Amino acid sequence: MAVPLSPQGNAIRTAKYNPLTFLPLNLYEQFHRMANLYFLFVILLQTFPEISTVPWYTLLFPLSCLLLIRGLRDLVDDIGRHRSDRSINSRPCEILAGRRFCWQEWRDICVGDIVRLRKDSVVPADLLLLCSSEPSSLCYVETADIDGETNLKFRQALLVTHQELGSEESMAAFDGRVRCEEPNSRMHSFTGILRWRGRTHALDGDRILLRGCRVRNTALCYGLVLYAGFDSKIMRNSGKIKRKKTKLDHLMDRLVIVIFLLLLVTSLGLAVASGFWARTFQEKHSYLAALYQHTSPAQQAFLNFWGFTILLSIIIPMSMYITFEFIYLVNSCFINWDLEMYYGAKDIPAEARSTSLSDQLGQIQFIFSDKTGTLTQNIMSFKKCCINGTIYGNFINISSILPVPLQGSALSRELPGEQKSDVGDVTLLEAARRDKDPVLREFLRLLALCHTVMVEDRGDQLVYQAASPDEEALVLAARNLGYVFLARTQDTITIRELGRTRTYEVLAMLDFNSDRKRMSVLVRDPQGTIRLYTKGADTVILERLRRRGPEENLTERALDVSATPARGDRTAVPPPGVTELLPHQHSQFPQLMSNPPSSHSEILQTYWESNNNLSGGGDAPCSLSQQRPETPCHKRAIIISGDFLPRLLSPKDKMLHTGEVLKEKKGWPWRWLRCDGAEASQDQGGLVEKAFVDLATSCQAVICCRVTPKQKALMVQLVKKHKKAVTLAIGDGANDVNMIKTADIGVGISGLEGLQAVQCSDYALAQFSFLQRLLLVHGRWNYLRICKFLRYFFYKTFAGLLAQVWFAFHSGFTAQPLYDGWFLALYNIFYTAYPVLSVGLLEQDVSAKKSLEFPELYVVGQQDELFNYRIFGVTLLHGVGTSLISFYITLWAFEDRVGTKAVGDYESFSVTVALSALLSVLVEVTWTVVLGHVSSPWWSHSWWSFMTLVQL
Repeated sequence: MAVPLSPQGNAIRTAKYNPLTFLPLNLYEQFHRMANLYFLFVILLQTFPEISTVPWYTLLFPLSCLLLIRGLRDLVDDIGRHRSDRSINSRPCEILAGRRFCWQEWRDICVGDIVRLRKDSVVPADLLLLCSSEPSSLCYVETADIDGETNLKFRQALLVTHQELGSEESMAAFDGRVRCEEPNSRMHSFTGILRWRGRTHALDGDRILLRGCRVRNTALCYGLVLYAGFDSKIMRNSGKIKRKKTKLDHLMDRLVIVIFLLLLVTSLGLAVASGFWARTFQEKHSYLAALYQHTSPAQQAFLNFWGFTILLSIIIPMSMYITFEFIYLVNSCFINWDLEMYYGAKDIPAEARSTSLSDQLGQIQFIFSDKTGTLTQNIMSFKKCCINGTIYGNFINISSILPVPLQGSALSRELPGEQKSDVGDVTLLEAARRDKDPVLREFLRLLALCHTVMVEDRGDQLVYQAASPDEEALVLAARNLGYVFLARTQDTITIRELGRTRTYEVLAMLDFNSDRKRMSVLVRDPQGTIRLYTKGADTVILERLRRRGPEENLTERALDVSATPARGDRTAVPPPGVTELLPHQHSQFPQLMSNPPSSHSEILQTYWESNNNLSGGGDAPCSLSQQRPETPCHKRAIIISGDFLPRLLSPKDKMLHTGEVLKEKKGWPWRWLRCDGAEASQDQGGLVEKAFVDLATSCQAVICCRVTPKQKALMVQLVKKHKKAVTLAIGDGANDVNMIKTADIGVGISGLEGLQAVQCSDYALAQFSFLQRLLLVHGRWNYLRICKFLRYFFYKTFAGLLAQVWFAFHSGFTAQPLYDGWFLALYNIFYTAYPVLSVGLLEQDVSAKKSLEFPELYVVGQQDELFNYRIFGVTLLHGVGTSLISFYITLWAFEDRVGTKAVGDYESFSVTVALSALLSVLVEVTWTVVLGHVSSPWWSHSWWSFMTLVQL
């Protein structure tokens, strides 16, 4: 048994709270909001009877309700994370205990354990593959839960462990020791050595099964646990759960400070005035000196300062925050109920998993997107081909005209979430059935032989699983045209050619990789002829042709049309001029195959180049139409992919090295960057980051290749740090989780892939194309509603309650309330609640259709035009003007300058001012909502004040 390198267990915990930490930690997080601290400060002031103007519990109750609502929301979210953790940690697995394997749970796995995995099981930890039931201990895995790719990838055990570890007894006796790198987040690399029986064996990433992979097409495999739990690579990339706050939340925190400072300054001014007034009053009314013998004017001013602070504290209404939560909740429900973002094919609606970020959807400036499975569906379909100068591409559904041998259930292919590939060109089908064209025959034979597709016979159907969607599309095209791939062994490939079953002996195979960009297979047919079949990218194949065929121009023209960027086609050239090798040439292959792959690759290329003409080509477009929306105006997209995108840079392209910024090439919208962080010194780090961000943000789009999950998050952090911009990240795999958590808004794509991205996201969509409606419609509407709600709420609060300040000038600068306590309690909750609530829930300046038709409307949110410091200042002045008019017109009307009869008392005056302010606020908000513009603050308030007096 291998010696454990660390005591790390395999249990994971993604939840934030536990029963002991929930209350203190949640309260600590909630009191990071400036408004909550402000309300708590006022409540503490109200506990002193000398300065309290209203009972302390009148503010404590709504604050408790607000904390309770938010706490319950956080609790529900965290309970879901606890359930997910328990579900994952309690998954069953087979662990070697003694001399046999026993069923235990994932949480029981430790570093150094040997586990046995069966077909379709999920890898519980990062494992060193020891052996498998497949020939040469191959193991096929699907990494959909990690990177969103449904294509199969293969891993292979060391030859020594494959040969020696064939039974449970040999597993129990295994005493190898692994020395490897420290736990890290590098998903695409691994370095280590295995010491066993006095020999050292090098280990790399092809020997490792990562946590989260799913075993496919392999009955049994055995692995040694190297990294467990949070030391596994996928967990190292998962990041931490962070509380997200919107841009408006941060602005509100600053505004609370501004309002509080204004409140203190106002209270201080009124308190100083009360001190002077008290001294003047005592001098004029000396017979009342007994009442003030224990209180000096300074002491009275001090007490009045705190009294005014409490009295004016309602300028920051707590009901606004409670209404906030309700508006956020309902707007989130609108997203969930939107049928335009419902994906009927898989019965997946849009889901707002966070209820407090909807307004920020209308302020996104940078979008960070995963590529495979998110921006593209990663589904290929065979569209057309050019064979010997003839272009085939008028495709229809041919399932009804296929010959009986091709319609049997044994040839069906059904994969979850994939559509059947049963379309083709009738002309091509007829030509294939006639079997008169040798070039066409070799073309279809190449499609059926030159691939690494695995096939599983499930009795009544064949199930194909390919390492790439390109291969899958080509094999399915060959199947539909009569050349059916039936079986594969380590040394043979069996296909059915127009009803005749033929078995080819595989002599050598060169897999496709990013350097070669082509694949070759050397086979011996049943007649004994040795043939070399090759297919690959057009740029690689064409430059290796020694002589061209007679249909060179037509074929190249077809390839040029297929390569049009707007079509989204991916072109492959499988030249049907197949090379036949002589026996003495084949006899050199055992020696060649013992050399490094690059050397025998070059030999095979030499053999093939001498006998090929350009006479065929095909393309398999990637499905983009359902996934790719039009990019909204003034948004910049950053596509982050773990894939290698070859040949993006030509030798003439300029590079940006560390600390060097080059000018943009004329006529080309892209800039390229190569920054070697290992060579950059510590003091240059900031300059390098700034140069990179400035370069990237000057582009319309940026493509990042071979990026680890942690680097994806760092990309988001760089833009947030240097541009102070609102970011959105969208992805579908576990490798996108860190990026989703880091961005201001995280969107997960729910589909065939794993649900890790969805579980950690703020919003879940079934299709990438739905992002357009989420931002341009719901995002813009929500931003508009919240901004108008804030403006109207602040306006009605200032307009109705600042009369307390003006009343102080006529009440001896005492902290005597103007309004009744019930009016103060119900003003925001009941009297003026409906208009602003309707604005926050239902406001739409334009329809959804117009929002999508004119994406320029989205710019107002990106530039913070609807609510900012200037808008707040205008709203404050508007409210002050309304309160002045409501108060002083009423005061003027109540003054009797003719007779001695009193017109009204204190209560009548208070009610009249309240009613005047209330009607002014209601008509102002209603006028703006109905007619869509702001009315004049002077004539409307004066009119309603006058009408109120007439009614009285």
